[in-house]
Amino acid sequence: MELLSPAGSPEKLKYALAYGADAVYAGIPKFSLRAKENPFKDNLLKEAIDYTHKMGKKLYVTANILPPNRKIESFKKSLAQHAEMGPDAFIMADPGMIQFALKEFPEIPIHLSVQTNTINWPSVEFWYNLGVERIILSRELTLEEITDMHTRVPGMELEAFVHGAICIAYSGRCLLSNYFNHRDANQGTCTNSCRWEYDVHEEKGNETEEYQPLKGNYAIEEKQRDGELMPVEEDEHGTYIMNSKDLRAIEFLGPMKKAGIMSFKIEGRSKSIYYLSLVTRAYRRALDDLEENRDFNPGLIAEIGKTANRGFTSAFLISAANRDTERFDSPQETDQPQIFGGQVVNERPGWMEVDVRNRMELGDEAECLSPSGQYKFKIKAMEKVSGESISIAHGGNGTVWVQADGPVEPYALLSLLKNSS
Repeated sequence: MELLSPAGSPEKLKYALAYGADAVYAGIPKFSLRAKENPFKDNLLKEAIDYTHKMGKKLYVTANILPPNRKIESFKKSLAQHAEMGPDAFIMADPGMIQFALKEFPEIPIHLSVQTNTINWPSVEFWYNLGVERIILSRELTLEEITDMHTRVPGMELEAFVHGAICIAYSGRCLLSNYFNHRDANQGTCTNSCRWEYDVHEEKGNETEEYQPLKGNYAIEEKQRDGELMPVEEDEHGTYIMNSKDLRAIEFLGPMKKAGIMSFKIEGRSKSIYYLSLVTRAYRRALDDLEENRDFNPGLIAEIGKTANRGFTSAFLISAANRDTERFDSPQETDQPQIFGGQVVNERPGWMEVDVRNRMELGDEAECLSPSGQYKFKIKAMEKVSGESISIAHGGNGTVWVQADGPVEPYALLSLLKNSS
């Protein structure tokens, strides 16, 4: 089994590997779905590949946009340049570009992106016969459907998302962002319009004869678009207000393995180092427990709950007949019990130097998190880099020294317990 974590930057890549990922995925600038937030330019991706291989792990290069005609030649040129860097696979979605890569770079495996939305076994068989090595399955599948795919095409590697944001459309195939401000989701510039804040307004109009679920017609208004009302539609299947809860499948890794999943993928190249590290560590521990035939540790759900979230769901993974076993006990984002205090960048005996991300003060309850474990302590002393004692430190103002009550490991992070002062 493989734990696959996002590498949104060279720094995040190192944290993902330190906290337990077996492999990471990073995007080609301009040709992956994080074009606006992608620092892997020039030789940085090559350096990242070399670093990952030195650690004995793998790096998959994401090139999964669906290019229009005007981008074909530049896409081919970019693939050729990155093929020379020795990635462990290309993650791709466009059939024409996949055919090109299989012909020109046969030594590099192709992993079929979730953008292709593989939802049935004949598609799995088609891609297997074409030469694709792995399919990243669509998030809309149940365990039963995955099992059927694995049974019918056992030679295909299957990868599935286990944690992170869920798109309101088939992964990445949404036009909301393009409609609102001409930034296309599938060209790597999505503005996440489905997650904006909206108000619902009643709107005069005719009710349909076929279905009348509401007393009147309704529309939504985005918080910063005063007066721009968009109809809310509802039919016999439900109301469409967008914005899913976050995916969480940590308690279902055993059934997923049994269904044929061999790579468990965490979403979030744009998320913080704090989020990436805690989620990766939790899934690492869950997979290790599974390998050793230990029971699932419910405490890992609480560990994940320390990160920002919108509430959790297993989405479509558990079929309707079995959904009563699902748990939604993690907090909403507003109830998040801990927040990211800062990134530990240095240490000396009894002290840690912290790049502060959120306000902290003397007396706050904190938690030092590291790849191997964590411990809680009360902040008793803080100093500026100059040595001056301080009582409050604010995020974004650089680093401060914080007195620690225990060891400070490489890649440590500081978390703050809410309402601890």
